[in-house]
Amino acid sequence: MSTTPELLAGSPGAEGVRPPADRPRRRRRRGRGARREQAAALGFLAPTLGLLGLFVFVPLAGAVVLSLQRTNGFGAGTFVGLDNYTRLASDPLFWRAALNTVLFTAIVTPLSMGLGLLIAVLLDSVLPARGLFRAVVILPMAVSGVATALMGVLVLDENSGILDTVLRAVGLPAVPWQSSGPAAFASVVLVTLWWRVGFNMLIYLAGLQGIGPEVREAALLDGANAWQRLRHVIVPMLGPSSFFLVVLNVIYSFQVFDVVFVLTGGGPRNATSVLVTYAYDNGFVVRDQGYASAIGVVLLLVSLVFVAVRWRLSRTRDLAG
Repeated sequence: MSTTPELLAGSPGAEGVRPPADRPRRRRRRGRGARREQAAALGFLAPTLGLLGLFVFVPLAGAVVLSLQRTNGFGAGTFVGLDNYTRLASDPLFWRAALNTVLFTAIVTPLSMGLGLLIAVLLDSVLPARGLFRAVVILPMAVSGVATALMGVLVLDENSGILDTVLRAVGLPAVPWQSSGPAAFASVVLVTLWWRVGFNMLIYLAGLQGIGPEVREAALLDGANAWQRLRHVIVPMLGPSSFFLVVLNVIYSFQVFDVVFVLTGGGPRNATSVLVTYAYDNGFVVRDQGYASAIGVVLLLVSLVFVAVRWRLSRTRDLAG
């Protein structure tokens, strides 16, 4: 007896069998459902993409165009091609600002992450008054960089600052925070650490609370002491948090402006001048806005290269592990 598709579809053991003519219809339904989901996703993304385009990509394209011109911001500029970029190679002030930026990044990033991790480990343990200590550490995050720098001026001003006043009162020499290059650079680093450690601590604390207690108990049963548990268990499991913080802290350090501008203004004698303050001076003091835009574009490219290299190294290590 021949088995027709209709009989097969109606038989008890063939619930999932459909006539071949029904398959294109199901594919069309799935295609319409996928298109509706894509349209919904684009609808949700449209406001964010619109804001990014208006406030990020359009100004970025304008900065690239401006970097190819010689202009003071008034009237039409003169197209000079890559002249502004070739000037950078022979500009000693640019290289001084670039060196200061790299040095600032190399100091602030590991110190802020290390202190943030240490405080997070303490707060994740049975530390007394953890809530109060956590609030004190996070408090600088509630104010802007300008306000933080102004508080730094109140403490570190070499003429009327609280710290130098206390040092003179106990018979110790005052520190020339504004007139000495190394001291000025140290003041910028100290204020930045006070401002950034709380954020790093918060991210690490969230990562620590995501580590199950059974992992630590297993390490403890294996005889690992506190340092071994931190080094071989906790730190490796905080890899995603560390990756996020390295990228974020390096980008912030490349773009630091407000703390330097308020505390030292880039002085003394360009000892604390960084790339963003040097671009600001060229764009709004000297009014060589094409050259300032070239500095900004170079800074953007360096940041993108760093993020790409860091991402690549992280993926390579994860695949190898």
